[in-house]
Amino acid sequence: MAEKKSAANVVFVGIKPVMNYVLAVLTQFGTSGEVIIKARGRAISKAVDTAEVARRRFLSGVKTKEIRIGTEEVTNKEGVKSNVSTIEITLSK
Repeated sequence: MAEKKSAANVVFVGIKPVMNYVLAVLTQFGTSGEVIIKARGRAISKAVDTAEVARRRFLSGVKTKEIRIGTEEVTNKEGVKSNVSTIEITLSK
């Protein structure tokens, strides 16, 4: 079984600008040695950008520990189910 991770070190990426999420990652690294960036659907490319900007410009000693991809089944308001791609990028010192 996968290890449990606290929700405190997770950054969920959505529709805001990339730098907002980079700031959230930097803030999380102040309290934790590991941060997980999660996104679904169209926000996946923004999550990758967030990880790369944070790692290359601001956090020089941070490495990409793990990248997980997957699919979630979501149901819309009309009750129609569809598959949405997901990504989890784990950054660690």
